[in-house]
Amino acid sequence: MIVEGSEGVTHKDLQAYRHVSDRLPISAWLVATVELAERWSYYGTTNGFTNYIRAELPPQSRDGRVVVDRQDGVAGALGLGQQKAFAIKTFNTFFVYVTPILGAIIADTMWGRHKTILVFSVVCLVGHVILTASAVPSSLENTNGALALLVISIVIMANVSPLIAEQYTGKLRKEMLPSGETVIKSPALTYQRIYLWFYAAINVGAVGAISASFIARNHGYWTAYLVPTAIFAIVPGLLAATRKYYVITPPRGSILLETFRVLRMCLSPVWSPNPRKTWRAIKSTGFWEVAKPSTYEEGEVPASITWDDEFVGEVDRTVNACGVFLFFPFYWLCYSQIDNNLTTVSASLRLDGTPNDLVQNLNPITLIVFIPIFDRGIYPLLRKWKINFTPIKRITTGFFIAGLGMLYAAVLQHFIYQRSPCHNNLPTQCRKEDETPDPVPMSVWVIAGPYVIMGISEIFASITSLEYAFTKAPKRMRSVVMAFAQFQQALAAALNFSLTAVNVEDRFTWLFGSMGVTTWVVGALFWILNRELDKRELALNSIGTGNREGFAGETAETTVGTHRVGEEKQEPSG
Repeated sequence: MIVEGSEGVTHKDLQAYRHVSDRLPISAWLVATVELAERWSYYGTTNGFTNYIRAELPPQSRDGRVVVDRQDGVAGALGLGQQKAFAIKTFNTFFVYVTPILGAIIADTMWGRHKTILVFSVVCLVGHVILTASAVPSSLENTNGALALLVISIVIMANVSPLIAEQYTGKLRKEMLPSGETVIKSPALTYQRIYLWFYAAINVGAVGAISASFIARNHGYWTAYLVPTAIFAIVPGLLAATRKYYVITPPRGSILLETFRVLRMCLSPVWSPNPRKTWRAIKSTGFWEVAKPSTYEEGEVPASITWDDEFVGEVDRTVNACGVFLFFPFYWLCYSQIDNNLTTVSASLRLDGTPNDLVQNLNPITLIVFIPIFDRGIYPLLRKWKINFTPIKRITTGFFIAGLGMLYAAVLQHFIYQRSPCHNNLPTQCRKEDETPDPVPMSVWVIAGPYVIMGISEIFASITSLEYAFTKAPKRMRSVVMAFAQFQQALAAALNFSLTAVNVEDRFTWLFGSMGVTTWVVGALFWILNRELDKRELALNSIGTGNREGFAGETAETTVGTHRVGEEKQEPSG
């Protein structure tokens, strides 16, 4: 039997031949380059938010730079304290991961993905300019005015959604290597590789932002924000200049909006204040029937139904396949600690000339080092040994490693409290008689552990979730699934808002420990509830890979450079 969506590959072939990834098109590398520049600008600004908002202007400083005691001094500006810094940065995370839903709707209904990203990148550049303006000395003289400009810039600056995975259009096929060996060129392994290297590009950009920590400390925040603004300015031009190399999906109606309408139509008759009753109705065999045109007599189909039966089936299968993402808010809740609170922890330690917000760059450095090792070494070796390290197993592993990183942070924080000269569980506020910091006599680099551990966990959990979101979605449902996957970080940020009261320095030990245990428990539940998906891996990868790819039952056309093509030709021009 031939595998659905393949080029003549049988199920027997899948067992007989070694599986390898396909070559990556040049357009995928161009997208990765754009994302590198975008992430440089993003991390070059947001990495400094905690210090910028939490800490006050250092003595004799007008722009946030450290003038006195540069060895252990911490750059700062607004002086709003830990809780407000946490809340504002959490709001930034929430907004960044909500906007892809708006972007997906605009891309599907109006402009297409490429034009949408191009327009949003110009808008984002305006946000960078406003952020730089918020940090000039004249703005910092009015804390409320500077804060207002900061919030406006956060609202304007949104994440530039990737279009990298859709650059690969190959299918499952057999191919003979120059050595004479016949192999299976696997789209699933290719997407795994694409997202590994896409994530590497993100983190090269993040590491490139290391300079921002030194610039803020030595030259002030407006200069620190001006540099990533200048780097981001190349993104719109690069996207426009290289357009002919991209596989571009034209707008053909919002799958996202249509999906919401299908769900609303199916949920309306079964909704109940009793969650158990509602859940039973959802799991019943007839739940989706009310949305299928075939359910109604000819001429009686509701006007609101603008889709076919197959589209309803794809919504059904996509909802089932993507239930795995419902666990990710807890993972990102755990991850947020290294993105927020550990920066505050590092400010209490002996810096020896190292900016405290520099240490968080160990996270992207870890990813840059280990992604090639996994891509070229560990994953191929596991396949050679016939070990099927499926996405569900990888994500579960990522949860457990993330929990370990948080328990490391909890133990470390306990010793920091004990060794602080002030012994008041507020080590960042400990001051000498001349009002310069009196740090804990421990090197700031002892905090490296959680950053490295969380970086390794991202390879298993975060990268795999992007791969899973793309490969498990029917082609015409991918914008829905990718938006839903990213929305989990927004949900995590919303959960974080409810924890603002405990995100204070004197409760960090308890906070880190509880995050670690919670992530382990959720990881265990994730495995128990999703392990059956391992057995359906091939079937899930085949969802929606047949000829019917269009919107609401129509056949899709894909724009490749200046050409419009269907199923016969899927290679980018140039």
